[in-house]
Amino acid sequence: MVNKIVGWIVLVPLSVGLIVIALANTHLVAINFNPFAKIDTTALPGFGVPLFVVLYVVLLVGVLLGGTATWFAQGHHRRREKHWRREAHLLNEELKGLRKTQRQSTPKTEVDDLLELR
Repeated sequence: MVNKIVGWIVLVPLSVGLIVIALANTHLVAINFNPFAKIDTTALPGFGVPLFVVLYVVLLVGVLLGGTATWFAQGHHRRREKHWRREAHLLNEELKGLRKTQRQSTPKTEVDDLLELR
């Protein structure tokens, strides 16, 4: 419940802020992917992209690149967790087998009944 409240407290102002930015930056801009090219303002093409679209695309690309970098950076942690999870599973299976053979081979004593050993 607290996570939902915190989510609303963070997401609603963030969404409102993004909408305000979009409404304030509706003028068209020309996009140039070559930083060394000289831009002639008189010869700009007749079309452009709204500035808020450029901002949102850059934000989205940043989030995706950050998530991908984090995914690769944490790969060794996931591998190690997978190894230890597999090891724990094998040890639990071995323990169950040993408990089963112990129950079959040794009769329960009165102490075992009192302590309810498995």
